[in-house]
Amino acid sequence: MTGGPVLPPASPRETRLRDLSPRKVVAELDRHVVGQARAKRAVAIALRDRWRRQRLAVEVAREITPKNILMIGPTGVGKTEIARRLARLADAPFVKVEASKFTEVGYVGRDVDSIARDLAEAAVQLVKDERRARVADRAAAAAEESLLDLLAKDPAVGASGADGRERLRRDLREGRHEAREVELEVTDDRTPQISVMTPQGVEEMGLDLPGPLSSLFGSKKKKVRLAVADARPLLVEREADALSDEGSVPTEAIRRAEETGIVFLDELDKIAGREGPRGGPDVSREGVQRDLLPLVEGTTVKTKHGILRTDHVLFVAAGAFNVARPSDLIPELQGRFPIRVELDALTEADFLRILTEPEHALPKQARALLSADDIDLVFADDGLAEIARASAELNRNLENIGARRLHTILEKVLEEVSFAGPDAAGARIVIDRTAVERALSELVRNRDLSRFVL
Repeated sequence: MTGGPVLPPASPRETRLRDLSPRKVVAELDRHVVGQARAKRAVAIALRDRWRRQRLAVEVAREITPKNILMIGPTGVGKTEIARRLARLADAPFVKVEASKFTEVGYVGRDVDSIARDLAEAAVQLVKDERRARVADRAAAAAEESLLDLLAKDPAVGASGADGRERLRRDLREGRHEAREVELEVTDDRTPQISVMTPQGVEEMGLDLPGPLSSLFGSKKKKVRLAVADARPLLVEREADALSDEGSVPTEAIRRAEETGIVFLDELDKIAGREGPRGGPDVSREGVQRDLLPLVEGTTVKTKHGILRTDHVLFVAAGAFNVARPSDLIPELQGRFPIRVELDALTEADFLRILTEPEHALPKQARALLSADDIDLVFADDGLAEIARASAELNRNLENIGARRLHTILEKVLEEVSFAGPDAAGARIVIDRTAVERALSELVRNRDLSRFVL
């Protein structure tokens, strides 16, 4: 194809996305999620396709819709983590929602359009955080000046004149005034909520009231006394917003949500299945599917930040599908998830890899936590192997909850040392096979008790 669009110079973020090849995406995901190569390849290709689409002429890009993904696999094997890590890699607005929240005897809570509104909120926060990061140094310097002004008003500080201000600055940087209180004016900008009866039920809606009317409900300024340590982040945030162009945040956020937004629809299998002849508690399942359909196909949703079109939002759905099947979904919704990937159940070898390979593996987290109490926690190789073996066995004999079983086993093994806390300061504690077997011995013997505890 010739004659592509004339593109502005690439930003650092766009340059990073350009260099983020599918192979690199999979390598990044491998740092946090063990196995599931097929799912990682699928999301890596989907992410690259989004970047490719943005390089095309507008008339062509408009016709290319995202290839939504359906992940099929048991709980605790990494479906949510893959989607969440993908969004972080792409700096994309991300929303996770359980499809089953819209069922249970009709509609409970908000309607499905709330997914798009939540995505817009996530995009606004993402854009604000990025802009604050760009001006962080200048904002911190301006916040320091504001703190000096506030502290100078306190007669006990005694910071008159240029020399006094510089002395106060040195003391402030050395942390000598962290506990001293200052009076700060803050804005209560909570959006008022009202309950509105819709055809789907009661929905909570926010009011965007202009000018003087907003002061009747929110955006009221009040003075509070805060310690310097607590006032500093508020001042930094305020100064960063002042240095950024806040007026353009909603426009950029809506664009980011439309072009790069990712929605993770969990528990899709819970709404699979058609209505029975007599109805019943799950009568709304097919109704929820039909309400989700326009959102996935592409529709327009009004948010308080502007109109959001979902035509190019990437939807990643997931479910165990151990009772229902993907074919039980209505055909129209099935067709909107053309990429199907099956995730593997975790084996004992996978559990051992999860305990040792990820950058922030559970044993590393536990070791870091207990180091706060000056406890040197060491995991022996045979101890990790026994934790992996016990987790795999319990998943086979009880309910298969995937890698979440490791959390339960590990907490049980570390219960005594965690409870001891500062009483064990300075100790070196080794978690080997004997320690793991001793911690789990009673539960292994009593199968009925293990069903409730593990």
